[in-house]
Amino acid sequence: MSGTSAALTPPADAIAPVRHPDAPAPGELLGAHYGHCFGCGDEQPHGLHLEARAGEGVTVTAEFTVRPAHQGAPGLAHGGLLATALDETLGSLNWLTQTIAVTGRLETDYVLPVPVGTVLHLSAEITAVAGRKIYSTATGRIGGPDGPVAVRADALFIEVKVDHFIDNGRQEEIQAAMSDPDQLRRARAFEVNP
Repeated sequence: MSGTSAALTPPADAIAPVRHPDAPAPGELLGAHYGHCFGCGDEQPHGLHLEARAGEGVTVTAEFTVRPAHQGAPGLAHGGLLATALDETLGSLNWLTQTIAVTGRLETDYVLPVPVGTVLHLSAEITAVAGRKIYSTATGRIGGPDGPVAVRADALFIEVKVDHFIDNGRQEEIQAAMSDPDQLRRARAFEVNP
């Protein structure tokens, strides 16, 4: 990505990312971490309903279809929505390292317009880790997984403790998530937050 800020350049002592032994297998659908998440949640009527799959190493792929509710200019996806799709895909990478992390910085380049009805094919990878900092990159392509790049981003995620969500989230939603009788959904609600 051209013009990436110094904040998104890993330091010289950064290390290569390591896939956790319990990470989802390559090709496995990751699913929503939280039903009300705008990026991946199936309970969000106007959300992206983004579906990410684990890739090899520390990579993921994802797709979402730009719908009329996602417009900025007539017939075209809203730029902020495209940044959200990149952020959600980048956040999904944390499933592979089993790290609880939040977006610290996201820089996005818009290369081509993305029309309504387009399926955006996203791919992302973690490039380096330095302490609590996780460096990653993503692209969004139109016309297929090997099509032209329409959007791309570099990101810095920061590892946090689960208390970050409990201490800062709206208490009604925190209590509802913590009271969910499904243990898996309860745990996943707090694991990843792009």
